[in-house]
Amino acid sequence: MKVLLINPPDTASKYKFIGLVAPTLGIAYIAAVLEENGVDVKIIDGSALEMSWEELEKEIPKYSPDIIAVTAVTPAIDQGLRTAKIGKKVCPDAYVVLGGYHSTFTYDEVLKNDFVDIVVCGEGEYTMLELAETIESGGDLRKVKGIATKDFKTPPRPIIENLDEIPFPARHLLPMDKYKILNSKLPVGTLISGRGCPFQCSFCSSAAMHGHKLRLRSAENIVDEMEHLINDHDADMIAFMDDTFTVNKRRVEEICTKMKERDLNVYWGCTARVDTLSKDILEKMKDAGCITLFVGVESADQQQLDNLNKQTTIEKIKRAFELTRELDVRTIASVVLGMPGDTKQSIRNTIDFVKNLNPSYAIFSLATPYPGTRFYMKAKEENLIKINDWSKYSLMTPVLETVDCSLEELRKMQRKAFREFYLRPGYILRQTRMDGPIILKTIFAILKDVSKHK
Repeated sequence: MKVLLINPPDTASKYKFIGLVAPTLGIAYIAAVLEENGVDVKIIDGSALEMSWEELEKEIPKYSPDIIAVTAVTPAIDQGLRTAKIGKKVCPDAYVVLGGYHSTFTYDEVLKNDFVDIVVCGEGEYTMLELAETIESGGDLRKVKGIATKDFKTPPRPIIENLDEIPFPARHLLPMDKYKILNSKLPVGTLISGRGCPFQCSFCSSAAMHGHKLRLRSAENIVDEMEHLINDHDADMIAFMDDTFTVNKRRVEEICTKMKERDLNVYWGCTARVDTLSKDILEKMKDAGCITLFVGVESADQQQLDNLNKQTTIEKIKRAFELTRELDVRTIASVVLGMPGDTKQSIRNTIDFVKNLNPSYAIFSLATPYPGTRFYMKAKEENLIKINDWSKYSLMTPVLETVDCSLEELRKMQRKAFREFYLRPGYILRQTRMDGPIILKTIFAILKDVSKHK
């Protein structure tokens, strides 16, 4: 049994603004589980390899796969489907499988394509393993939990309760030399320390996928993987890609303690909620090597925060950024413009608010209702969605109008937000002192990327 896992060409991370091209950990986890159970598996990361479609078409049949499994996020679903179509063309006898967030929540739409045989819904590691074993043995696919076909959908697979049981991602199958951060090919490693989120943010597709029950890997297991990244992949920077790494203070402290005990000489960054940050935990994190926090700000309007079900306050946001500035920890502020209820004035207030917070970087995303989220269901019910082309769901193209903002006005306000934030002389001087001349290259790349979207 041979399984080929593919991340399609022409896809881009939502963190492209900070020049991040990260390993596709989802399919690397699946590959690790398959390998552990004796399945012959390969990965093609077409995006990281900057592979052309012609090159992909030549590459796929080299492996003679029995299963071709493709992952694709919402704005890249067209690339995912194009990859699937190529796979079926060059290996007509192979089963073509799609998985990931988008396919999970739109499996009926995906399966309308005659070149897609199966959709894996939900967490894919053990579903793909059972699927491969069932196909190899000629068994009944109706007994495989967590899949959908043109003829049936099976019951969902229970979530993986003990994440320590999953082997580390099969990074040896990835082009590790192709990943980068801040547009430079630095030895950067990524890892995920937990799944699920106890919070109820209406726009979050991750919680819709992994559930609201927080499942955390043990501190020992996490630090083991950090050592693996340092020793086997020469990582000198590690990014935790969790929804909220700081949600459990005790575990964060334990991880930091173990990093110090093992003398891990590595810088790292993580995601954080403002209401999980305090001076003592930030000091412990910085002492253990933390240099960057990715923080959800979203809006300067308390009513909008409440509408998003963020369960936080403007004052907590201000206090968190005061602490990070005081301790000289970099911050990336994530902001969303154009939510239902937003007005020109509330957006203006949010832009000014973020400038006053003085984060190291800011990402001004446009409100995008992803399938599976409560935000998407509400927007669809209320007929707010004006654009149905999934390729536009990139956070850079407006897909819904607000009370007094047209799609074009939202686009202009987003461009203005980026320009106002990044072209402040005081900001450029401060960040140059912190990050060096590379900040100028990063600012240029950000503004260039923003200006090309329509």
